[in-house]
Amino acid sequence: MTTVLSATRMNVLGVLACFTLCLAAADRTAMAGEADGPEVVIKDFMFAPMHVTIKAGSKVTWVNKDDEPHNVVSDSGLFRSSALDTDDNFSFKFDKPGTYRFVCSIHPKMVGTITVE
Repeated sequence: MTTVLSATRMNVLGVLACFTLCLAAADRTAMAGEADGPEVVIKDFMFAPMHVTIKAGSKVTWVNKDDEPHNVVSDSGLFRSSALDTDDNFSFKFDKPGTYRFVCSIHPKMVGTITVE
């Protein structure tokens, strides 16, 4: 009886330990996402959202969810990604306040703006 009880306790402790580790990992992922800054999704030949406002020192990440390649190019030449295939991403850290316009140079009707405060 003691062996069965010990095995049951060990199984419960194992489940609790796994649950605790999963919660800690999820918490770190949420915190990392918040610290990294906003994400702009490229889908249906659009940037979403098209306008993002961030604080200086924040990073913006663009992720291509289209089946077509896209890129992200600053109209001032500050940043330029390579062609992004499906699920590829590009990030840029904005250090100075200002308004930054960007476009997909492959599809020039795709435009967006980052406002850095």
